[in-house]
Amino acid sequence: MSLLYLVRHGETNHNAEERGLGRADVPLSERGLEQARLIAARFARVPLDAVLSSPLQRALAIARTIAEQHALAVDIRPELTELDVGDTEGLAYAEIRTRFPDFYAAWTGDNPVHVPMPGGESIAALAERLAPLADELLGGPDRVMVIVSHNFTLRVLVCLLLGIPVANFRNFRLDLGSVTTISVQHGRAAIQALNDVCHLDALNLSPAARSVST
Repeated sequence: MSLLYLVRHGETNHNAEERGLGRADVPLSERGLEQARLIAARFARVPLDAVLSSPLQRALAIARTIAEQHALAVDIRPELTELDVGDTEGLAYAEIRTRFPDFYAAWTGDNPVHVPMPGGESIAALAERLAPLADELLGGPDRVMVIVSHNFTLRVLVCLLLGIPVANFRNFRLDLGSVTTISVQHGRAAIQALNDVCHLDALNLSPAARSVST
């Protein structure tokens, strides 16, 4: 049986300020660095075979800290990069509603999967680039792996691993610094823990503070 630990990166200033964040390569904030330390501590005594990461520094910083504890090299996967949010990058949510009203109406509607971000990517396109990785994780040898990535990317990856419609990406949340554990056996995935943030209790974060943005 394989165990996959899906880790969402910690806080950045974009998250704290509720601004759109996709492929901008911004660093972790001070709080995010503390979250990274606590995440790494969680995995210090967990036997790991591999650590995969998005190439963006807010994810890679955490992945490298985890990997170093186990004398592993980080396997950087470009497909784990966050959804390309295009022209909404760095904008406050109120600005997005004002500048892109048609997009905002479609994105907040019942079926946003094929709605591209202005000048960016759709959830459907994100799922297409993640599909080969999902197949690899479902069909590969038994391993224990940490996968560090981003909000939309991880939510879509969960859907692909479970074999459920990608439109369900909104039916659950993955907070900043959270760990979601999925087991894979005989090509079938099952959730062992979803959006676990108990390792962050020392920071006394409110749910609102944990979940902001991508």
